[in-house]
Amino acid sequence: MNQLKETMFGMAVGFVTMCLCLPVVLWIMSLAYSYEFAYFWKQFMNYSVYMSKYLSLACIPNLFWFYFFLNRERWTVARGVIFSVLVLVPFAIYVNF
Repeated sequence: MNQLKETMFGMAVGFVTMCLCLPVVLWIMSLAYSYEFAYFWKQFMNYSVYMSKYLSLACIPNLFWFYFFLNRERWTVARGVIFSVLVLVPFAIYVNF
């Protein structure tokens, strides 16, 4: 039962990190390409191809949590972080093909 709670905690950390980092990724892209933030947000909301790419970029900060929990030998929490990223994979495959 404790493993399930830790795995769910890891999944929650992964999903929250992804949701918080998505606007940051879009903001960095708006600075890099000299477009407005609203342009990239509109792409994300309206075009599923861009949605897949931006969500994939927002998953990169989850690597920090994965290695953080891995180094502290919290294996089940690290597994939950990986599961939260793997939930995105079927969506990305469906959209791109």
